[in-house]
Amino acid sequence: MILAGDIGGTNARLAYFQSQNGHLHLLSERVFPSREHSELGEIVVQFLKDSGSRPDVACFGIAGPVQNGRVETSNLPWVIEQSRLARQIGLPSTLLINDLEAIAWGIGALSSADLVPLNRVNGPVAGNQAVIAPGTGLGEAGLFWDGARHHVFACEGGHSDFGPQGDLQIELLRSLAARFGHVSYERIVSGPGLVNAYEFLRDNGCGTESPELTAQLAQGDAAAAISRAALDGSCALAGKALDLWVSVYGAEASNLALKVMATGGLFLAGISPKVLPRLKGPLFMQAFLNKGRLRPVVESIPVQVVTNEKTGLLGAARCAAVRSSKELSPHVCA
Repeated sequence: MILAGDIGGTNARLAYFQSQNGHLHLLSERVFPSREHSELGEIVVQFLKDSGSRPDVACFGIAGPVQNGRVETSNLPWVIEQSRLARQIGLPSTLLINDLEAIAWGIGALSSADLVPLNRVNGPVAGNQAVIAPGTGLGEAGLFWDGARHHVFACEGGHSDFGPQGDLQIELLRSLAARFGHVSYERIVSGPGLVNAYEFLRDNGCGTESPELTAQLAQGDAAAAISRAALDGSCALAGKALDLWVSVYGAEASNLALKVMATGGLFLAGISPKVLPRLKGPLFMQAFLNKGRLRPVVESIPVQVVTNEKTGLLGAARCAAVRSSKELSPHVCA
């Protein structure tokens, strides 16, 4: 029995998986609002108590850099220590990994039904892979190909410096720098980042906010309201904000693909499926391919949107299975 967790700034998802004959079967799942709890241990203890079951191993993908079994979450006021969490839940075989590392572990378990391609690549595809996932923050991870199998590694590339393209993005950088000081890609390519882009356009007279959107923004979850208004065409200003967001997303996705040399594929996870109609439009791939002399390289990289929202949970479970029980062969990690 494996306890897997996908712990983000908005939601903490926990699930039980059973490993049988090299395959993982989801048994039960529960979602907790992260900000309603003071720490991860509190959530896990409640989940175990309510389920009445005890796992053999556990692995949690956490939104934040995990170093020496410790993580200060990027978008929550939590400090999580692997040893302390193991004691809290009474389970020595407890692992903490980065949330994008968990998603990367899950990539190899996905089928074609879980993926929507944004481009077509001719010829064989092999090599390193990369994952990028905007959500409450912007997560990134890589999968190194050694010629026989992929090896997952985490990174914090979402916090790298935003490189604007064109006058509008330069003005956006100046505006965000006045508010935040350092401006990373996460300040734009994330849920809160979409709100930042929208407010920048609105406050600089780039359009008029619709009365319907004004009412929805007052009710909370501004990013969801803006993306809905953009996708259903009810607010042109929201549409401009989402287009700006998509362009910056495409540029940073391409940056990651080049740095990892992801000739084996780039996977878009997180909230990407929610804005899939815009990602399938021209702006994302235009920005992705705009790499000057390296355009032929990025043209050869398959780009796919991950639509399976349980990829992080599945990846955490697979990581636990490989690292502890070895029931799954390491070569299937990705």
